[in-house]
Amino acid sequence: MEILGYILAALVGISLGLIGSGGSILTVPILVYIMGVEPVLATAYSLFIVGSTALVGGIQAAIQKKVDFKTVVIFGLPSIIAVYATRAWLLPIIPHHLFSFNAIQITKPIALMLLFAIVMLMVSFSMTRPAQNKYKDESKALVYHYPLILLEGTVVGILTGLVGAGGGFLIIPALVLLAKMPMKLAVGTSLLIIAAKSLIGFIGDLQGTQLIDWSLLGKFTLFAVAGILVGILLQKKMAGEQLKIIFGWFVLIMGIYIILKELFF
Repeated sequence: MEILGYILAALVGISLGLIGSGGSILTVPILVYIMGVEPVLATAYSLFIVGSTALVGGIQAAIQKKVDFKTVVIFGLPSIIAVYATRAWLLPIIPHHLFSFNAIQITKPIALMLLFAIVMLMVSFSMTRPAQNKYKDESKALVYHYPLILLEGTVVGILTGLVGAGGGFLIIPALVLLAKMPMKLAVGTSLLIIAAKSLIGFIGDLQGTQLIDWSLLGKFTLFAVAGILVGILLQKKMAGEQLKIIFGWFVLIMGIYIILKELFF
């Protein structure tokens, strides 16, 4: 199972390298169901893994001039503040036992996994939608809608802090729709935003009392980083839009599975 977990870690990185998002949404389920990590701790591990992997991809994109650093600051700053505050202060005050529903005890770990599953359903919807070709004109100047971008950054930061997902599936549509950013530029910019807020969010976890298994975390991260390097190479040879749709359906199945498992099994 451990070997399978590391293979899947590489697939997480490949997905990030190919489509700029989506891979991180699988990190928590892999850690919980394959590696046996407790759900709340798994969200912390996911922040470090996703952040480190996205940082490598973001640096590669910056070298290829596929990053808009102004957008990284505008979108990233409120997102970073929100994710740090969520991990350091909001998550610790959520009680372990929340409520009962038809004789089912909803605890904090179950609630986080259910929230994660809902996020996965949102991911699948975002990834299976046809691409909006009208936003792919790279000659147009970027147009910033500051209030919307700041609000989106804050919402993505809180969501990232709660479920440990990088939020690329929300960041990329926001950049494409709100800043009219070309898709390739949005992917590279998104990776640096994900890296910054995820790693700073993980620092918020280090203030707690949870014991970090650095050996497992380091190995998983190395496989994911190797995967994103492979994904970046494959991106040049494969149709990313078709892969994104296939991955979106896979995420949909995973989200439904988590809901059924947590509530009924």
